[in-house]
Amino acid sequence: MKPTSLFVLSIVFFLSGNTIVEACNFHIINKCPYPIWPANAANDGHPVLASGGFYLPPGEQRKIQAPADWVGRIWARTGCKFGSDKVPACETGDCGGKLCCNGLIGAPPATLVQIALQPDKSKPSFYDVSLVDGYNVPVSVTTIPYSTKCHIGGCKRDINDCCPQELEVLNDKGEVVACKSACLAFDNDKFCCRNAYGAPSKCKPTVYSKIFKDACPSYYSYAYDNPPPLVNCPSDDYLITFCPSPRVSQVESA
Repeated sequence: MKPTSLFVLSIVFFLSGNTIVEACNFHIINKCPYPIWPANAANDGHPVLASGGFYLPPGEQRKIQAPADWVGRIWARTGCKFGSDKVPACETGDCGGKLCCNGLIGAPPATLVQIALQPDKSKPSFYDVSLVDGYNVPVSVTTIPYSTKCHIGGCKRDINDCCPQELEVLNDKGEVVACKSACLAFDNDKFCCRNAYGAPSKCKPTVYSKIFKDACPSYYSYAYDNPPPLVNCPSDDYLITFCPSPRVSQVESA
């Protein structure tokens, strides 16, 4: 699963023959000291969840339902002010100025959780966190029950605090609210791993991707990050936490 591109409870009902009906739930937690607006966009052929976005105050969590074979991305929007015609309405991750993204992909840079669920529980589901388009907030992903091999941790430090000036995204107050990837900032083949650099042997880490990797070692720092920080765990239950503690414990994840 090449990077592009919530506590899950799967209820399985056996009907006639080999027919299986499955329903899943995602639990999303906001541990940031400010509100966020989680959003999602599904891959082609998969439904949008919870109208694509909602408000989540600090310390709160929300459960949303998904099919057991759902494939898509989840991210957090920050600094949103809805209720006017202003576009973008959010400082980061905006989707056309709308509260409910309804399938629209958020504007980069934004930290992306990418998920490909597997309805056959004898096979693993895949998930990762990508900074290929940049960063806005840290996030962790883990299974329920907790397993160290199924855990994607948060960041050692906030990339916004160490973002090179040429990659910074500033809000109206002059505060750094996101950090672009070098690809997004410069639109250069070398940084974007395309054309002559469109292979792992040709596209190598850069000074910019290394800043991302040092701060968030469990995330994709660029398209051909190696070894791939991709997790494959055959679990029914997942937990996504925005702004987790630097070291998310089993207790915090439960």
